[in-house]
Amino acid sequence: MKHNIIFTLALLSMLTMSSNSYGHDEQSALKGPYVGQTPPGLTPEVFAPRGRTTAHRDHSGFFTPDMKEFYFTRRNNSDAKWSLIAFKYENNQWHESLVGPRVGRPIVTPDGKIMHLGKRYMERTDTGWSEIKSLGLPFEDFRIMRLMSSANGTYYFDEANESVPIHYSRLVNGKREKPKAVDINFGDWNAHPYIAPDESYLIWDEQDDGGYGRADLYISFRQPDGSWGAPINFGEEINTGASESGAIVTPDGKYLFFNRFINDQNAGMHWVDAQIIETLRPK
Repeated sequence: MKHNIIFTLALLSMLTMSSNSYGHDEQSALKGPYVGQTPPGLTPEVFAPRGRTTAHRDHSGFFTPDMKEFYFTRRNNSDAKWSLIAFKYENNQWHESLVGPRVGRPIVTPDGKIMHLGKRYMERTDTGWSEIKSLGLPFEDFRIMRLMSSANGTYYFDEANESVPIHYSRLVNGKREKPKAVDINFGDWNAHPYIAPDESYLIWDEQDDGGYGRADLYISFRQPDGSWGAPINFGEEINTGASESGAIVTPDGKYLFFNRFINDQNAGMHWVDAQIIETLRPK
C-alpha cells in the first residue's frame, strides 16, 4: 500500500507537468542548441545552463531525439528530495519547468516515444507524458536503477547489487525474452548502462580497485563476431579520484554526458566531445 501511495503521488505530479517557467524568467534567455551552452572539446566541462549552486545538484541529463527537450534530475540539498526537471526549446529559447518527483533513473528511447524510469516508464502522448506504468515481470524482480533501449528495442539494465553484471533482454517475435547477463568481464558495482542505438558499444560505470576513483566509466565495443570486447577504462581524461557515472551520448552522436561527484558542493553534469569514444576503439 505504501508503494502504491508513492507512485500515485508521483503520477499526479507527472500529469500536472507545466510549460510555465521554473522561477527563472528574470534571468537571461537561453538560446541556441544544447540549452545555450558552448560545446566542449576533448576536455570535460561542466554543463550547468543556470550556473552552479550549492543549493542543489543536477544529474543524469539527456536530450530527446529532436534535441528540443533536455531532462535531468535534481537533488535539493536542504531536504534531499529529488525532482525531474526539463528544458524545452520553444519560441527560439529554452524554458525550464518542473516535471515532478524523480521516479527511477529517467532516460528516453531512441525514437523518443518512451521515457524509461528504471522498472517503470511513461509513453509520449499528444499532451505530454502518460501516467507511470510498470514493465511487469520479470523486471519487477530486479532492483533496477537504469534501464534503456537500443534502436531495435533491446533492453539493457543494471541491478543494485554488488558484482552483478549488466543484463539485456531482446524482443523476439514481439515477446520480451528472459533477461540474460551481458558477456563482459565486469568489475564490482556495475551500474547505469548506456547502449549505443545500434548496439555497437556499451558504456557503464563500476567501482574497481584498479580504477582512478570511487567509480569510473568503462566501455566495451562489439566485435565483428558479435561478442563483446574487453572493458576499457575511459582513462584520466574522463575519470578522476572522484566518482564518474551515468554516461549517455547525445542523440546527434556529438557529445558524451556524465555525472561527476566529489561532494555536495562539487557535483553535477559534465560533457565532452564524443570523439573521445573513437580514441578508445581498438584499431
